[in-house]
Amino acid sequence: MTAHPPEQHASDLRDVTITYLGAQGDGAAVLADGQTLHIPYTLPGERVEAERTASGKWIAKEILTASPDRTEPPCPLFGTCGGCTLQHMDRAALLVWKTDRVMAALKKAGFSDLPQPQAFQVPPHSRRRADLAVRRNGKDILLGLHARGSTESVDLTTCPVLHPAIMDCLPALRQTLRSLEGLYRAGDLRINLLESGLDILLVTDGPLSTVDRARLAALSAEQNIPRICWQRQGEQGLPETAAQTRSVQHTLAGFTVSPPTGAFFQATAESESLIQQAVLDALPKLNKRDIVIELYAGCGTLSFPLATRARVLAYEGYQPAATALKNAAGGTRLEVACRDLNRQPIMAKELAQAGCVVLDPPHAGAKLQMAQLTLGKPRNVIYVSCNPAALTKDAAALHAAGYRLNSVTVIDQFLWSTEVEAVCSFKHESSRRSRTGLSHSG
Repeated sequence: MTAHPPEQHASDLRDVTITYLGAQGDGAAVLADGQTLHIPYTLPGERVEAERTASGKWIAKEILTASPDRTEPPCPLFGTCGGCTLQHMDRAALLVWKTDRVMAALKKAGFSDLPQPQAFQVPPHSRRRADLAVRRNGKDILLGLHARGSTESVDLTTCPVLHPAIMDCLPALRQTLRSLEGLYRAGDLRINLLESGLDILLVTDGPLSTVDRARLAALSAEQNIPRICWQRQGEQGLPETAAQTRSVQHTLAGFTVSPPTGAFFQATAESESLIQQAVLDALPKLNKRDIVIELYAGCGTLSFPLATRARVLAYEGYQPAATALKNAAGGTRLEVACRDLNRQPIMAKELAQAGCVVLDPPHAGAKLQMAQLTLGKPRNVIYVSCNPAALTKDAAALHAAGYRLNSVTVIDQFLWSTEVEAVCSFKHESSRRSRTGLSHSG
């Protein structure tokens, strides 16, 4: 049985057994001398003939004994395209591995009495966000993801992850991009599939000409794309609207938001609902005067569901997203403030008065905001994580501050990748706080 992808640059061979998967999804084999070999596209329990290539990296020349969790990858681009690293692993086993990653991160943070986690996985062909590289290749356009460990792009001709609405539009996008005078050599294409349709942000290495704008307008009309925005590589500031045929809208928990281009939303509609429900299930019983403070609110994925249960003070650092949230919040118990929490965190005194603090920080974690959170010691904290390493760091701070772990929900919304989402709730038993009204200072 030959592993995927094959390479033929042997300078060393080893017969090894894979003991675990590393954080990047590579199988790890620990040798007798303590050395660890990281071998892509292998699984725990497999016996592998490993080959060291001329570059010094190890690959699986042959799978001698296959894991029962090994399966046939569903995509012909697997091993070339860098978008997925674990398509050779059964999906049920993949969910178990991701759940174990989250629980290991919490254990590493100091929590020993771990609750039984709930775990969910989204279906294939459901991802509604795509960040694609654009490259000129002679007369053709390559539109896709980077090859693994490379800056080279792989043309995305098929994908079992992306929503069909995105894939169906790629041929027309390639055709238009091929003709753009403002695309010299390279660019990027960021696509959000919203309720109103595709929302596209195009980044190019040259300025758009008048003819380019006409071509984008024609693409928008022909493909029923509500909005195409554009920005030149390296330029700061907001993108400009190159073509728009109708309003851009997205519904969150029954409220309609008009988001800015490139706005962050959860990767799939299914995971959005699962995360919202997990947060609501973790919400403690609140009295009429209790206030929920939400940090890193975005366009309101969690804000609107939370506002059905309590008064919410939502903080978001990106002004266009905060404005979109504020414009949609009329008639709700939702108050919105724009504030860069990495530079100007909400202070401990204010956090201490909250009935619950809900935060969905960036990939790197909550940073300075976590210090104020652990000083304020609000009784309840619900933390939404997309990075087990950042979860370990931030949860360790909560553990040191006297919190206990109440519940864990794991959502595999990044199918066949190593990424995993988790919703964790924490409670501080000894916290004493004022239950008087609270108003934000931002």
